[in-house]
Amino acid sequence: MPEPALVLTNGYYDTVFAKTTHGLVRGPSRYWISGVVDAEHAGQDAGRLLDGMERGIPIWSCVAAALEASNPRPTHCIVGVATVGGRLPASLRADLEEAARAGLTLVNGLHQLLSEDDRIRVLAQGRIIDIRRPRAASALRFWTGEVRAIPALRIAVLGMDCAIGKRTTAMLIREACRAAGLGAEVIYTGQTGWLQGLEYGFIFDATLNDFVSGELEGAILRCYQETRPDVILLEGQSALRNPSGPAGAELICSGDAQGVILQHAPRREYFEDFEEIECRIPPLEEEIELIGLLGAKVWAITLFTRGMTPKAAGTEAGAIEAACGIPVVCPLIDGVARIVDIIRGQLAAW
Repeated sequence: MPEPALVLTNGYYDTVFAKTTHGLVRGPSRYWISGVVDAEHAGQDAGRLLDGMERGIPIWSCVAAALEASNPRPTHCIVGVATVGGRLPASLRADLEEAARAGLTLVNGLHQLLSEDDRIRVLAQGRIIDIRRPRAASALRFWTGEVRAIPALRIAVLGMDCAIGKRTTAMLIREACRAAGLGAEVIYTGQTGWLQGLEYGFIFDATLNDFVSGELEGAILRCYQETRPDVILLEGQSALRNPSGPAGAELICSGDAQGVILQHAPRREYFEDFEEIECRIPPLEEEIELIGLLGAKVWAITLFTRGMTPKAAGTEAGAIEAACGIPVVCPLIDGVARIVDIIRGQLAAW
C-alpha cells in the first residue's frame, strides 16, 4: 500500500493554484491521500468539493487535527499548491513546520526548495523531498533525433494558458484509450505528474534549457522501449505565447508530435495572474495556425469548464466547433470518447 500523506492547500483549495492537490484527489497518486489541510473548507470531502464526487478524503482545519484523526497516521506531507513563481505561500509555512515537528517527510514541488530554508530544514531533520531540485548538467541528456524513429503515435496536449487542465485531460485520454484496448502512456513534464506516480517524464522547468529537448526525447525513448504503447501523450506546460514562460514548441519539434490536443478556457480573457496588466490570451484560431506552422495539426480542442454549467459548456463547445471546424470536447463533463475515436482514426491512417 502506498505511504499515507496529507496535502496542504491552506486557503487555496478552491482555486487553480491547488491544481496539484486536485490531481492527487482525482488520482492516481504515488501516495495514499489520507486528507487535505485547508481551514477554510474544513469538514468537507475533498472530492465532493472538487467535482461533486465523494472520495472519502476529508479536509481538516490543521495538521494536528488530521494527525489525531487519521488511521493510519500519515508519514508524508505534500505541498499541494503551484503558485506563481513557485514561492511558498505564507499560509502554508506554519502547517509545514507543524508537520516537520510531528516527524512527517515533507514533499515539495515548488521552486522554493525546503531544503534551503534554514528553519524548516532543521525541523525536518533531513526528511525533505524537493521534487524540483535541478539536476546537474552532467546527468542530463542532449537531443539526438532518435525519437523520430519511434513508431508510437505522439500527441502533445497543449494549452492556451497555464493552470488550464492539460495534465488532467492527458490522464483522462490515457485511461479512455486503455479502456478501449489501446496501449497509452503519458510523459509527465511537471511535479504533479511525478506525484501521481507516472513512470516516464522529467520536470520541464527545473531542467537546464539546453537539455529540455534531450530529456523529453529520453523519456519518450525509455517509455517506448519498456512498454511499446500505441500512443504516447506529452503533457504540455504553460502555453506557446504565455510571456511569463512560453513553452510547448519543444513537444512538437523535439518530441516529434504528430498531433495536438489543445486545451482552451473560453471564459478566460487574460493570461492567469496577469489580468491587471491586461496581458491578453491570443485568439484560438491564431494558436491553431501557429501549431500548424510548427509542424503539427490540432486534432481536437478540449475545454476547461471551471465555473461553467454543463449547458453553458455545451453551447460554448458547439460554437467553437462550428467556427474552427475541429471537434470540441468538454472532458470533465462529457468524457473523451470522441478523442479516442480520433486517435483510432489517426493510428489507422499513420
